[in-house]
Amino acid sequence: MQLIGILRWLVELGRMDVCAEVLMMSLYNAMPRVGHFHAVLHLFGYLETHPSREIVMDSAYMALTDIPQSEWHEFYPWAKEVLPPDMPEALGRAVKIVMFVDASHASILVTRQSRTGVLIHLNHALIVWYSKKQNAVETSSFGSEFAALKTGVELVEGLVYKLQIMGVPIDGHCDTLVVNPSYVKWNVH
Repeated sequence: MQLIGILRWLVELGRMDVCAEVLMMSLYNAMPRVGHFHAVLHLFGYLETHPSREIVMDSAYMALTDIPQSEWHEFYPWAKEVLPPDMPEALGRAVKIVMFVDASHASILVTRQSRTGVLIHLNHALIVWYSKKQNAVETSSFGSEFAALKTGVELVEGLVYKLQIMGVPIDGHCDTLVVNPSYVKWNVH
């Protein structure tokens, strides 16, 4: 259990390349077996052989040209963005938010639960990485993808609120990319 705790801190500190694996090992934290211990040692072996992974903060805009654009104003004419009442004036160069969302349907073989994965970029800088098992067991891949998208939207809403409170200007809406475009064909505002 201590080794899992160390791995979880490593993920928090920026080693997102082992995020999904640490999540899978955390599932067996209550009753670990010998095989789980060997898998954790294998993770530490990977980290030892790949010590120089780093997060690059790049302020250049991410050029995404293949995203289908949709306008939902005609369907929701009353909808408007709720801004914080004590929001300071936005100063500086605007940032573009891009979110990548995916779900692996029924990937946890013991419980048949799905996993959600979310990556959120500000310009080219990856600032949020999220991998967690879903609370409910979905009967279809559509349900697991939709649950993953809901989680991603909640993360983006929290990030947008934090940026607005700090006075960071936001360039338009959040471009959302999913693996299967039949699930989502719009941009999250």
